[in-house]
Amino acid sequence: MPELPEVQTTVNGLRQTVVGLKIVDVWSDYDSPYFKGSGTIKDRSYFKHFKKGTAGCKIVSAERRAKNILIGLSNGETLLVHMKMTGHLLYGRYSFDAAQKKDPWQPLEPESLKDPYNRHVHFMLSFDNGMNLALSDVRKFAKVTLIGPQSEHLKDIGPEPLEKSFTLKQFAERLNLRPHGKVKQVLMDQKIIAGIGNIYADESLWRAGIHPLERVETITPTKMKGLFDAIKKTLSRGIDFGGDSTSDYRNVHGEKGKFHENHYAYQRTGEHCKKPGCGGTIRRIMVGARSAHYCDRHQKLQG
Repeated sequence: MPELPEVQTTVNGLRQTVVGLKIVDVWSDYDSPYFKGSGTIKDRSYFKHFKKGTAGCKIVSAERRAKNILIGLSNGETLLVHMKMTGHLLYGRYSFDAAQKKDPWQPLEPESLKDPYNRHVHFMLSFDNGMNLALSDVRKFAKVTLIGPQSEHLKDIGPEPLEKSFTLKQFAERLNLRPHGKVKQVLMDQKIIAGIGNIYADESLWRAGIHPLERVETITPTKMKGLFDAIKKTLSRGIDFGGDSTSDYRNVHGEKGKFHENHYAYQRTGEHCKKPGCGGTIRRIMVGARSAHYCDRHQKLQG
């Protein structure tokens, strides 16, 4: 699933490409009986409302809240996209061939859009400059809707870890809302802190030298500060590398990020730890229903 760095990378790309453009058409083939009344475009009756509310609008902004992309429209509404597990937004020029039932949208340019991971288009905005914004989503889990200022879709989300106003004191207070929780699971709880998922939790804990099974209540103040700094450094590093493309994620130009080429822990099972002088080996365990990767030498379980 795209995490904070991938979502921020996408938002940065949208600011460079679609802000100022006018939406002239909206298309989607999402349609699921399980989403009737959901207030998302997977409900076809809602999609009619969505299309009416977006066609003819200009895009005025692109922002991020947690793992949500927020696209501001000239009519005052906000288009929300949550990419979920396999979704990513793509900007380029497409042609539409109704005869191609499975993948009717064919990318023309740039060439990077022709990556096989980009072909599963289920939502499309067409603009007045002849370009398009596509949502490729092989698992069809993504969420697209229109929201207002007090939307339920943004309810109960924790603070943003990269905000300058987010302090060490606040960080410790947030984690200690679940003092008996395993630290990896607590970090991934979006009600505690926004935007951290499986990859960046592993990488941050590796950097801080904390075992993923460590209970929050046993983390010392020194280790807590180390984790606070590690999260900020790791997420910023992820943005600098343009996100992680271990799985499906691509940026708005259809290109891979490079963070997956620079992991310290995630999916490095059995490899030597990269921490200078450590000499440990990266191990994999299950924490809840998710995998966790850690060094068996410098991430010893204390609690």
